[in-house]
Amino acid sequence: MESLFYTWNNYRCTYSVHHPTNSTGDEGVPLLLIHPIGVGLSRHFWQRFCRVWYETGHGNPIYNPDLLGCGESDMPHVACTPADWAEQLHHFLQTVVQKPVILIVQGALLPVGLELVKLQRSANLIRGLILAGPPAWKVIAKKAPNWQQRFAWNLLDSPVGSAFYRYARREEFLRSFSTKQLFETGEKVDNEWLEMLQEGAKNPASRYAVFSFLARFWQQDYGDAIANLTQPTLVVLGTKSSSISKEGKQETPDDRLLEYVKHLPNGRGVKIPGRNVLPYEATTEFVDAIAPFIRS
Repeated sequence: MESLFYTWNNYRCTYSVHHPTNSTGDEGVPLLLIHPIGVGLSRHFWQRFCRVWYETGHGNPIYNPDLLGCGESDMPHVACTPADWAEQLHHFLQTVVQKPVILIVQGALLPVGLELVKLQRSANLIRGLILAGPPAWKVIAKKAPNWQQRFAWNLLDSPVGSAFYRYARREEFLRSFSTKQLFETGEKVDNEWLEMLQEGAKNPASRYAVFSFLARFWQQDYGDAIANLTQPTLVVLGTKSSSISKEGKQETPDDRLLEYVKHLPNGRGVKIPGRNVLPYEATTEFVDAIAPFIRS
C-alpha cells in the first residue's frame, strides 16, 4: 500500500487510500478506519480487511491513517489522549477526505471515535459508526482517576517502561499475549500477524503511543457520549469476546452487546465467530456483518 503524507500540528502523518481495481469513481460512502494501539500496531492492522472488502465485491473507498506515534507517522515524546488523536483525524477529514464517511473503529480506540464525533457535529462528516469489539461496558463507562493515569504514564515513561517495551517486542511475548488476550485460538496467531507487530515496534519511539494507551488516558467515562450519538451505529462483537480489564471480566458477550444497544439511540448489534480483533482474525465474517449496514 502506498504511503501518503499530510501535516498536522507540524507533525508528519501518514495514511493510505484504497480503491477497487475496477474503480468507476462512484463507489459509495468512504470508510475511515481507526486502528488499535498496542505494541507494533498501526494502520497495517487493517490490511486484511481492505483486501477482503474488495475481493468480495465492495467498492467503497477506504481511508486508512496512522495515528500520531504509530506506523509511519511521527512519534513524538508526548502523552496522547483520545482528544489529541481525534483532532488529528478531524484535520484529516477536513483537509484530505473532504466528504462524509462511515467510521470503523477497533476495540478500545472507541473513545477516539467518540471525540471525533463531538468535533464533527457541526461539520456532519460522519454518517455512521461501526464499533468492532468495543470495550466492556463497565470499562468504557468508568473514569480512571487522573492521579492514576499520571502515575502510570510517569512509571512507563522511565527506564522501567523502556525495559518493558524491549521485552514486549519479543516474538515470544507477542505470541503469548495475542493467544491469551486477543485471538480465539492460538492457531490464528500467524506469522503475518507477528511479523507485522515486530516490524511496527522496531522504532523504540513507538512506545509513547502504547504507553499513552496503557496509562488509560482513554478511560474517561464515555457513557453519556455513547448515549448522545445520533448517527446509525453498528456494534460487532465476537462470540468469544473477552476483557483484559478486571472490571469487565464477568461480562459475557451478550451482556456487552445488550448494554451498548440499550444505550445507543440509533444502534444495533451483531455477533460473529471470533474474539477481540475481528477485522483481522475473522475478516470475511466481519465484512459480511458490516456490508448491509454500510449499504443502508
